[in-house]
Amino acid sequence: MKFTTKFAAQPQSRPFFTFEFFPPRTDQGFDNLVSRISRLATLKPLGVSVTWGAGGSTKDRSIELANLIQNEYGLDTLLHLTCTNAEVGSVDTVLDEATKRGIQNILALRGDPPRGQEEWIPSDPRFTHAVDLVKYIRETHGNNFCIGVAAYPDGHPDQIVDVDKELENLKAKVDAGADFIITQLFYDVDGFLSWLRKVRQKGITVPVIPGVMPIQTYGSFQRLTKLTGAKVPVHVQEALGPISHDDQLVKDYGVTLAVEMIRRLVSEGNVPGVHFCTLNLEKSVQRVLETLQWTGTSAHPHNRLIADAPDEPTSDGDSDLLVTATTATQDATHSLASITVTDGEAGRGELNNAASWDDFPNGRFGDFKSPAFGVEDPWGNSGVAINEMLRQWRHPKTLQELTQIFLDHLESRISTTPFSPVPLSSESLMILPELKELTQRGWWTVGSQPAMNGVSSSDEVVGWGPKAGYVFQKGFVEFFCEEADLELLERRIEERGQGWVHYIAGNYKVRVNLHPDVESVVLTFFVPRKSGFRTNVPEDGRNAVTWGVFPGQEIIQTTIIEHESFLSWKATPIYHFSPDSKAEFCYRKKHFLSGLIGHRVTAQAQMSVISWKVYATGGG
Repeated sequence: MKFTTKFAAQPQSRPFFTFEFFPPRTDQGFDNLVSRISRLATLKPLGVSVTWGAGGSTKDRSIELANLIQNEYGLDTLLHLTCTNAEVGSVDTVLDEATKRGIQNILALRGDPPRGQEEWIPSDPRFTHAVDLVKYIRETHGNNFCIGVAAYPDGHPDQIVDVDKELENLKAKVDAGADFIITQLFYDVDGFLSWLRKVRQKGITVPVIPGVMPIQTYGSFQRLTKLTGAKVPVHVQEALGPISHDDQLVKDYGVTLAVEMIRRLVSEGNVPGVHFCTLNLEKSVQRVLETLQWTGTSAHPHNRLIADAPDEPTSDGDSDLLVTATTATQDATHSLASITVTDGEAGRGELNNAASWDDFPNGRFGDFKSPAFGVEDPWGNSGVAINEMLRQWRHPKTLQELTQIFLDHLESRISTTPFSPVPLSSESLMILPELKELTQRGWWTVGSQPAMNGVSSSDEVVGWGPKAGYVFQKGFVEFFCEEADLELLERRIEERGQGWVHYIAGNYKVRVNLHPDVESVVLTFFVPRKSGFRTNVPEDGRNAVTWGVFPGQEIIQTTIIEHESFLSWKATPIYHFSPDSKAEFCYRKKHFLSGLIGHRVTAQAQMSVISWKVYATGGG
């Protein structure tokens, strides 16, 4: 069913809600997301949206996931579709596939450049902006689809235009045939309400659905607000400051803040519903909805005493705290029967685990079985401000100049490298001398963490998760090096590692393309799935390099290294350098690999090579 039809049928006294998911990078993550969606489906959302990766990188998985949600779980699905890499034939193919699968809702977006591309360049001049996609869908498919478009209450992160110009662009999309609007996430409710008044004054009358993302962790909140350009009110900054190193308190505050925001949006903005950016996680969203009492259940049920039926009537307050044995049995039976669990689902064994076993996705790699594994941002942004990066990198022409980029990053003279969009992390500063020594050898470090043994989970640098816990880390370092150096490392690990050192190495190749409309060389790096892959890790081996122990919980492993997590990052990162740059020659001579400093390993054999992630969290 079309979203607009469901909007119209929704009682004004009961706001609706929708969920947004992205296709996980791995098969296991995909299967576990399906299980997660089956549980969230019991909350009765109006519909679900499925994102479209940067440059259409998740096209097949997006369509597959949308089909499952639409036809297996009966949830009306909104499929995102972007102009990036869109040609007339490919757009028609996607729309035809959607029609075959009964998908009637499309969110038309301009999209972001393919990873690393300096600026947005249309593959087909007919699809330059989202309005072109809206027009084309209407011209070729009439009213077969209900079309949504995006809006940015805090301003578009990639465009410096005034509010009036942005509103004109939004009105043009609606005039072209858009039926409703979903906004980018925001945290400034006052700013949104002011923006919404301007939208209505502009003559835009279609439904506006605010995008809400409960804060999951302080780190992800900082990254996503920077990426999306979302303004953070002072009161939010002040509330997060004292608790930023306690992940559980941050998550709890994220639920409280989302509830407060939604109540204001409904009462003061008269919005018909909200759109939840879930990041493929479920517990926070579920807690928000239960607190709002939009699911028919309470978020904080009282513990009750099982007792025989009293001889005398009790007061109203006491009756809420007592329950008969028969009633308790019936309630428990009904609750267990209403929960959907899929065979083989990660976390199965305790119902809370199935919903929250990956609730603290702080690990650099995470667990490849998690539906949230590989999250970048809600709508597929690359997270890289290329123009600013190129200014910092100064167009390198030699190997030494490239090495200097990584040294400048380590010494905080620049905030990015071609493989990390953020400054060096505080924990990597603990091993700064070692990182500098590696980089000075021409081994370009791109990610690292020091070894930690039983550090308080409240530690300001390496702590994570709930308070009163202890966290553990094996050190690791990721870097590029020459093939001869890799062979030396392999020999040293075999001779001195004593079985404590693991490595995985990928042989990255380079394609050099010159776009006819852009004066820059495009360098594409890729790793074959089987060839160019060297490791001493068993094929089914798993190495937990970050884990935590917390009161009343099973051990939580947030960073796990294995073949699948390595290979899942094989997607091609692309970078630009000026035409006279010899960077492509320099990169061609490099092998990318990563190192894991083994637990209880001597200084001579501290490297264990693992995978790399193009846009590293923390850097270094």
